[in-house]
Amino acid sequence: MLRLASLTVVVAGLLTTPCLAQWPSWADRAFGDRPSWRSEREPQPWSQPLERLPSAPLVADGGARPDIQPQAPDVVSFPYDYPAASVVISTATRTLYYILPDKQAYAYPISVGREGFSWTGTESISRKQAWPDWHPPKEMRERDPKLPEKMTGGLRNPLGAMALYLGSTLYRIHGTNDVKSIGQAQSSGCFRMMNAAVMHLAGLVDVGTPVTVVSSLPETRALSQVQPRLRAAPAEYTRRDYRDLRDSVLGARP
Repeated sequence: MLRLASLTVVVAGLLTTPCLAQWPSWADRAFGDRPSWRSEREPQPWSQPLERLPSAPLVADGGARPDIQPQAPDVVSFPYDYPAASVVISTATRTLYYILPDKQAYAYPISVGREGFSWTGTESISRKQAWPDWHPPKEMRERDPKLPEKMTGGLRNPLGAMALYLGSTLYRIHGTNDVKSIGQAQSSGCFRMMNAAVMHLAGLVDVGTPVTVVSSLPETRALSQVQPRLRAAPAEYTRRDYRDLRDSVLGARP
């Protein structure tokens, strides 16, 4: 009778208890473990740590910023009516020209926009920035979630050692370490140059320099009959400061 009375008291207590968490420890010994779906020993879903998908850092380090020495490209014949001290880009030949006097130009090999991202028109250089930070657009980060929201300037940064911003657009003429991309149509509308080449160009241009982008330059009689020959830059250009060369093209400045 005493054992039955004890059992009655326990059951009555359980019926009035708001939560089975108050089940006394001695009850397990007397009546066996509680059902497994109520057991405190079974981990509950909400008690487990959430699995988080790997995400890119908000800011990524672009790496080292070494001193990049400018390297002049070849000088070629340029029999077109564009003003001296301006920039002309031919996307067909993947070439950027800096126009010199006497129908000549520096010819830089570049990378241009891939299909669907190519464009033509005229802009002017609105800013020059050495080792620029890179802010991948939202659309680009949606395509590649591993991209950071910002990468500081450096060798790992895809904008390279120098960026020349074009007007108020998102397009730039900028450096790169990716030699294999030069001569290709791979970018999202920007124009890539080797770091040494863009440093040379940056020494010639200033804010306000016009940049004309064309799909191709018209074929002239001289160019159609004679294979154009490349030659090294004249000694007078390589010995002088690049800004002096620019001033000689535009005229002496006060």
